[in-house]
Amino acid sequence: MRGAASKIRLIGLACSTAIALAGCSMLPPPAPETAPMAPEDAAPQARPEAAPSAVAAHFAATQERRIAQGLLRTERAPRDLPISASLIERAFAEVALRDEYQIGASAILQRSSPAPLRRWDAPVRLSLEFGASVPAAMRQRDTDLVSRFATRLSRVASHPVALTGGRGNFTVLVLSEDERRAIGPRLRALVPGIDAASQALVEDLPLSVSCLVLAFSRGGTNTYSDAVAIIRAELPDRTRDMCYFEEIAQGMGLANDSPVARPSLFNDSAEFAVMTVLDEQLLRILYDPRLRPGMMDAQARPIVRVIAAELMGGQS
Repeated sequence: MRGAASKIRLIGLACSTAIALAGCSMLPPPAPETAPMAPEDAAPQARPEAAPSAVAAHFAATQERRIAQGLLRTERAPRDLPISASLIERAFAEVALRDEYQIGASAILQRSSPAPLRRWDAPVRLSLEFGASVPAAMRQRDTDLVSRFATRLSRVASHPVALTGGRGNFTVLVLSEDERRAIGPRLRALVPGIDAASQALVEDLPLSVSCLVLAFSRGGTNTYSDAVAIIRAELPDRTRDMCYFEEIAQGMGLANDSPVARPSLFNDSAEFAVMTVLDEQLLRILYDPRLRPGMMDAQARPIVRVIAAELMGGQS
């Protein structure tokens, strides 16, 4: 990737309960020079730096509150939320073929708009990097989790996805508050030419955001070449697992969140903490060879409708 010739796109953002009523959002990189955002349109703003113990306590309380509210569910195929071919079609159009944020003349606006289909052509090689603060037991647990999830993604998408011990093209960084604030040199090494706004977003991540993913494409194409996900090391297990599942899946190309997608990870409510059967169907469709990167809704929708019906055995 080389400077101005490269096209960089932030495709996923997962939020904690601090803004649960507003939901989890997808946020593009800020324009280099923007006027202050209007409160109703603004992306989450950075908060004063918190001590590591306070960060961990915040996210532990957030998870406990969510579970008490019936959120962070772990059923992959909940009986109370059956899926259909028509739901799969509508959810795919919302999650894979729309963007949630737009860069305006002087602000980042929450404005839904059509987006082209985006995905990987090259094999996805996941590289998991832990900050020095992460204990050995957590490193082993999370490595096993991500390895199993990569195998599952590869099987579902019929596209090569694997955890590698060497250099990957999709790096997942698990960092404490202090480690993330000092991550600039590593980010620049992972993505030469990364813009200052994207780097600042990672370094100054507000406490309202628990994890995010940035996906990068070269030469203005709709085919991803690199991705970097940031996972807070202070997150408790279930929330951290959800971040791995959501950010890696979003980095595969399921970039948007929508209330239409239910049961799903790709929904502002944080109702589910696992990749559901609906999410798997969306991924299958995304990597179906009948679809191509760059397709807009009008081109893709008739094909998606056929594939969704096939996946549900002809049921609508």
